[in-house]
Amino acid sequence: MQNDGIIANRADRLEQITRQAGNLALRYFKERDGLEIETKRTLTDMVSIADREVENLIRAELLAAYPEDAILGEEYGLQEGSSGLTWVIDPIDGTAPFLNGLPSWCVSIGLMDDSRPLLGAIYAPVMAEMFIGGRGIGATLNGQPIRVTDRFDLSSGLLGLGSNDRVPADRIGQMHRELAEAEVAWVRFGSGALMLAYVAAGRLVGYCEPRMSLWDCLAAYAIIEAAGGRVMPIGPGALAGKPFGVLGSTVADHDRLAALVRFSEPSWEKNL
Repeated sequence: MQNDGIIANRADRLEQITRQAGNLALRYFKERDGLEIETKRTLTDMVSIADREVENLIRAELLAAYPEDAILGEEYGLQEGSSGLTWVIDPIDGTAPFLNGLPSWCVSIGLMDDSRPLLGAIYAPVMAEMFIGGRGIGATLNGQPIRVTDRFDLSSGLLGLGSNDRVPADRIGQMHRELAEAEVAWVRFGSGALMLAYVAAGRLVGYCEPRMSLWDCLAAYAIIEAAGGRVMPIGPGALAGKPFGVLGSTVADHDRLAALVRFSEPSWEKNL
């Protein structure tokens, strides 16, 4: 399938839908104290009506515009399509910051074919920042071109880092220790998708998380590649919901960072 024309044709509509979804999420954010909160896997893995209503809006808009495309969302799973393309939605990435009144959350919508990220949009409404990128169209922040940094590297810049209960706590501690021993400075900002977008914008030299779901990273993967960066391959079973190791960075730092975190090692698997 030739996807260059598909990407260009979908980019403008994607921006409109992502902004519309972000504006709805922002309205809920301003009324967050009245939202009913549910716990999914753990006390830190939360969902509210805002997540569900934002995903419903995105699904309806995508289905109306591209009825042959499949849609995979965090809240409602996979809806099959016939085009060979799949939209991947995280309606609010960073639900915990969202519910606690922090600005570090976003709406994330990506498009992929059977194996590759093609197009992505990430919108952080509180900060009024729209990141968009795709194959053959480059990457932008609020309409201005962006690139991964060529000023900093792992030794001089900042690495974004995430972790969760899907991996052994001791292994997370080992990763933190080994990064410190390698003199890598790192930060955590609440939303993995947003920190990945910051890699594309040159604010971070890289971002990594031992296990993430496809909806957490697909859009940002497309933006990072369009901004001249490199990403770790999508893991097997991702469309079925299986989490995998996620890493996006500058090309120059990719191999060093991958060697430091070693996400393919069995030690990252949690015995449940």
